[in-house]
Amino acid sequence: MSDLDELCLLFDSELEKVEDGRALDDLRVRFLGKKGLLTQKFKELGALSPADKPARGAELNRVKERLQEALAQRQQALEAGRLSQPTLDLTLPGRRPRLGRRHPLAQVEARVRSIFRSMGFVVETGPEVETAYYNFTALNTPEWHPARDEADTFYLDAERLLRTETSPVQIRVLERGRLPVRMIAPGRVYRKDKPDPSHFPVFHQVEGLYVDHGVTFADLKGTLLAFYRSLFGEETAIRFRPHFFPFTEPSAEVDVTCFLCQGEGCRVCKQSGWLEMGGSGMVDPNVLSGVGIDPEEWSGYAFGLGIERIAMLWYGVDDIRLFWENDLRFLKQF
Repeated sequence: MSDLDELCLLFDSELEKVEDGRALDDLRVRFLGKKGLLTQKFKELGALSPADKPARGAELNRVKERLQEALAQRQQALEAGRLSQPTLDLTLPGRRPRLGRRHPLAQVEARVRSIFRSMGFVVETGPEVETAYYNFTALNTPEWHPARDEADTFYLDAERLLRTETSPVQIRVLERGRLPVRMIAPGRVYRKDKPDPSHFPVFHQVEGLYVDHGVTFADLKGTLLAFYRSLFGEETAIRFRPHFFPFTEPSAEVDVTCFLCQGEGCRVCKQSGWLEMGGSGMVDPNVLSGVGIDPEEWSGYAFGLGIERIAMLWYGVDDIRLFWENDLRFLKQF
């Protein structure tokens, strides 16, 4: 018996033991791979004399074709056997369908919309790709202001950018000239923030605006107090801290009593009893006059709040990135 006959017998015996695709691949590599048993025989051709090479080469090729054909037939047999097996066990109990859930940020935004709608606010929207005029200039933010720096803003070209807040919507609404205005503008905004547990380059904001005759800071306080009490409970209190925003004057940061510890102090509020929620203030007269509204006749207030900020507090989430990773293990909890 020649060495090739012995190799074929060994191959046939091993092929009979193959019961799955992985074992078949292993067998193919063992005999026909770069270091396979038959491949080694081909490498030995170089040591033969010129007269013996043709006959040996033809014999090796016949064996190779035989092995390849046997492997292909075994592959077909395995596939046919697998396809013929039942794919559904009718004796097993049925599986409940997996129901989808609303994203936690969508749930919070829906709650915010509902509260403000009950207070007479209408929902307005605007483009996420804005011009520098609507995003900055019309909001009393001059060209030298650091907020317009390329390090903080995603510019598409010299004039267009991804909006850094939803405040441009209020300019578009005021330009219509239909007063009074009582609106909120929820939506996505973009800033060049390095992702970390409390920052992400895209997040959701809700801008609020009310312009009418005789609007005062007291109206602003009453609106926000009613909103946060509807959101966090009737025992909630708010406070204002002086701040600066280009489009409001006077301006203030808004804090609410920590709804987890009821103002007693805890890890979430850093033992202060207060949670920072967003900015607010009276609409700057320059903003009103810039859209053709007489600030001597009309006045108004504006405020902003972050959906992610509320969601993190509401659900006890300590990393904003979890809302954007689309991990079902996280999302199915809400």
